[in-house]
Parts: sequence; structure tokens; C-alpha cells
Amino acid sequence: MSDKDQIPDAGASLSLGDLPPEFAGFGRIYEQEIRPGLIAREAERVAAAQKAIQTRWIGGAIIASGVGIGFAILKLPVAAIIAGIIGFGVIVWGNMGISRLAGEAKALIVEPVARQLGLAFTPAPGTCEAIYRHKDVGVVPGWDRSKFEDLVTGRRGMVDFELFEAHLEEKRTTTDSKGRRQTTWVTVFQGQCLRLDFHKTFYGRTLVTRDMGFFNRFGGGNGMQRAMLEDPKFEKIFEVYTTDQVEGRYLLTPDLMQKLVDLEEVFRGGKLKAAFDGGEILITVQGGNLFEPGSMFKPLDSADRVQELLKDFAAVFGLIDAVTAGRSRMPPPAA
Repeated sequence: MSDKDQIPDAGASLSLGDLPPEFAGFGRIYEQEIRPGLIAREAERVAAAQKAIQTRWIGGAIIASGVGIGFAILKLPVAAIIAGIIGFGVIVWGNMGISRLAGEAKALIVEPVARQLGLAFTPAPGTCEAIYRHKDVGVVPGWDRSKFEDLVTGRRGMVDFELFEAHLEEKRTTTDSKGRRQTTWVTVFQGQCLRLDFHKTFYGRTLVTRDMGFFNRFGGGNGMQRAMLEDPKFEKIFEVYTTDQVEGRYLLTPDLMQKLVDLEEVFRGGKLKAAFDGGEILITVQGGNLFEPGSMFKPLDSADRVQELLKDFAAVFGLIDAVTAGRSRMPPPAA
């Protein structure tokens, strides 16, 4: 049997039909640069998946039997608790291999795609300084503890951009009636953050949020007024406030608003917010988890893994292009 005959056919078809023409070469890149590395790890994935499944059954059986014996027979809740801890530990141990492989598969998939697009990918970037700009313009709240991952940086035409995932937490302390203090960490934001630097200052500041119903009456603050959108369809989806009505109308075209809707969908999140300020656009989408390799219980060379990644990048590029087009039509400010 030839080497070709030994290659699984799960990833043989990489569909690029819904992507822009600039992604046409990725069928070849996938077959030549990405798929061989994934196939080489397939036997390891199968073994890790089998181990994870087996230990889930074993851990679940330990928990179930421990609860049954501890409560029904021995009348000792502590026995049930101990069994639960042991069973959970078995499950965690059994999943360690597949979790490690998922991280390595991410690198095998994301890094070649990013490199081909001229982008840099950093899985664990430490602090992403752009988050402070997101806070300044009001698209994320304040926080006391933060964690960042999956930073992508690059350039599209004349626009520099960075995309990263942020998990922001606030420290909250409560005191009960007996004076005992308890500290908890509450997630105030978890999702994707995007910064686009156009190197050309906007005339005003414009804020885009999801329609908040009753809370719309509080406006956008900072001297902003509600902007009227060209398309009533998007007025039902977004609330827009701006300090420059003329600029707002040129920027927030139906095409751009559709790109924002598409971005939210592709990022698999919600509650999108965007601010046009200075020379930058700061965008956040809550939820979603980009650049993950997908389920480890299907073949590693499944084409779906790369297709989803390409859609993520295409959505970002489409948004940049829509804003660039809107700015090119905008007249200079009156003297």
C-alpha cells in the first residue's frame, strides 16, 4: 500500500467557496503544509481520545457508586464527597493527554495560516496593552484581574490591527451579619477584543452598541447624541451615538453594519460594542473562543478546523475594508 493510500480522507476537501478570492491558495497550503502534520499525530489523538472516554466511564462509576454507598448504605456523606473527588480526579487525569494534544494541534493549524497571511500569532501574550484603550472608550468595564490569550497582530492595507481574547474579573468583598468578610472574583468580561489602527484621526467619537431597550434613554455619554442609521433593519439591532453626525453617516453604512453583524456571528459571541475614536476602532464581542482546534474526538485533519479559522480572518478583513471604503467617501471637515 502506498503512502497516499494510508492517508485518511477526512480532510481531503477544503471548501473555500464562501471566502474572498484572496484565500484561494489555502487549498494547496492545507494539503502541503498543514494536513501532513495533523495526520502524523492522528494515532496519538485516537489513543488519547480512547483514554479520555474510558476514564470518564471509570470516574463516573466511582462517583455514582460512592454517592450510592455513602448515602444509602453507610449514611456517611463524607464518603460520597471523597468518592466524588476521586472520580473527578480520574476524569481530569484521563483528559490531560487530549488537552495537551489540543494545544499542540492549535499551533499546527493556526501558525501556518497566520504566517501565510503575514500575521503573527502568540498563544500566551501576557498583558495586551490595547485593553486599556478598550476601557478608555467604554467597550469593556474596569477590572482587578486579567488574563489574555491568542493574540494575533498584523496589517491590512494601511491598517494595523490586533485581536486577542480577554478574561477580566472584578474583586468583590461582602460582609455578612456576623462581620465575616468574603472575597469573590466575578467575571465582568470574557470574549474577543479587536483594535484597528487607521493612522488617520476620526473627526469625532462614535459608539455602537446592541439595542438595550429601556437603557437606551441614558445615551452614550460624553456629549454624544443618538445617530440615525440609513437602514431601519440595523436600527432594530444597534444603538449608535456620535459627536459628529456627518461622519457617523459616512462610516456606518449598511455594508459596515452588516459586517459587524457577521463578525459577531463568526466570532460565535454576542453583545458587540464598537467605538470609533482617535485613529482607532475598538471592538469587543462577548463569549466565543477563537483559534481553538475543535473536538479531539474527530480526525485531526478534518477540514472544518481550517475552514472555521479562515472565516475568522475573513470577517476581520471584511470589516477593515468596509471602514476603509466608508472613510474614502467622506468629505473633509468644513473649514
